[in-house]
Amino acid sequence: MSRVPIRSRLRIDPYIVALLAAVAVASLLPARGVVATGFDYATTIAIGFLFFLSGARLSTKQAIDGLKHWRLHSVVFASTFLLFPLLGVAAKPLVPGVLTPGLYAGLMFLCCLPSTVQSSIAFTSIARGNVAAAICSASLSNLIGIVLTPLLVTLLLFTGTHAGAVSLGSVREIMLQLLVPFVAGQLLRRWIGGFVTKHKKVLGYVDRGAILLVVYTAFSKGVVEGIWERLTPMSLLLLVVNIVLLAIVMATTAFASCKLGFSREDEIAIVFCGSKKSLASGVPMAIVLLPAATVSLTILPLMLFHQIQLIVCAWLARRYAARPVVSQPAEELIAGLGTDVGRAAGPAAHDMGV
Repeated sequence: MSRVPIRSRLRIDPYIVALLAAVAVASLLPARGVVATGFDYATTIAIGFLFFLSGARLSTKQAIDGLKHWRLHSVVFASTFLLFPLLGVAAKPLVPGVLTPGLYAGLMFLCCLPSTVQSSIAFTSIARGNVAAAICSASLSNLIGIVLTPLLVTLLLFTGTHAGAVSLGSVREIMLQLLVPFVAGQLLRRWIGGFVTKHKKVLGYVDRGAILLVVYTAFSKGVVEGIWERLTPMSLLLLVVNIVLLAIVMATTAFASCKLGFSREDEIAIVFCGSKKSLASGVPMAIVLLPAATVSLTILPLMLFHQIQLIVCAWLARRYAARPVVSQPAEELIAGLGTDVGRAAGPAAHDMGV
């Protein structure tokens, strides 16, 4: 494979820089009083519009046709909504020695989220995998996550500061704020689908802007409530925990795909769709599901995991693409996860966090 220029290796995702800037501005100039109330209303509208666009983008025919590959989707959903939560529960002994209760709550919330859409499809395409299956699995994961994530959070998120935080009212609110706009987008797709597709790039900036607004609003509330005082130097260990979590899931999905007899193309779709978590879905869900004072701390693990998954998956996509047509054992594929990860930063810049 050709040598990657140093500038490409060091390239940083500008969207991550924007997210960090939103956190910095919220830390220095948090919204208070009437201004905070205005941002709350704006956030509600932005979240609804975000999921409306998601519904308008998804082709109903593609989703229905993709359901035929039920074995592949079953493995992806098992990884997203079963393996991840089980690993989250298994990480409970890390509290309080490695993770604070608040950061563990964020890790558990992360494990309950659906997969990404754009980046899962993009990396599957780069790796020469089953793109049609990736489109279907990632899209259905987000759709199912609107219902399943609140239920998983209700069942599993029982840490000290979050116990009982998710109520039936919260679940009803997420249905109204997320599912209803999504369904509306689907129903109107016949008339607006062409416009959404034609202006995909511009609307992508709208998506990003909505997430930045939500992040700023969440961290403003966290700063007012004293979020930074609750963090300790030990919180840096969250980085290691996230890397280990991603490595376990990617190794498990690759190994299971080989053992279950999937083709290499299907294996690629399973690995990328089954190992990622959606920042664009996760942040709005946190706003709706959790108390305002805890949201900023809860989404910290998700923001960190988002960047890690982009770097690792971009590198892995290149590794898959460089393989010969003959299938390679999963063990050989995963063995190189610890080398040359920095090369992946280039493609990561194209992800929208969805």
